[in-house]
Amino acid sequence: MVVEQSELNRLFWHSRRGMLELDVLLVPFTQEVYSTLNDVDRALYVRLLTCEDQDMFGWFMERSESDDPELQRMVRMILDRVQPK
Repeated sequence: MVVEQSELNRLFWHSRRGMLELDVLLVPFTQEVYSTLNDVDRALYVRLLTCEDQDMFGWFMERSESDDPELQRMVRMILDRVQPK
């Protein structure tokens, strides 16, 4: 499934949060992984980007978890990419 460059550009800018801890996770994920995701996970990633930065910071620093198991699955997918088990 091909991802339009315009979609990748839009997601790149939405992935830049202005918080270094989030940027170093989200920007490379958008550039390197997003286009390999299935439609469900792509939609989930877009939904993740609508969350508050402070919430995402807590999730990615593993200080808290999302109440939404699907969002937490996406957080785990992003974290597993940078800290494989």
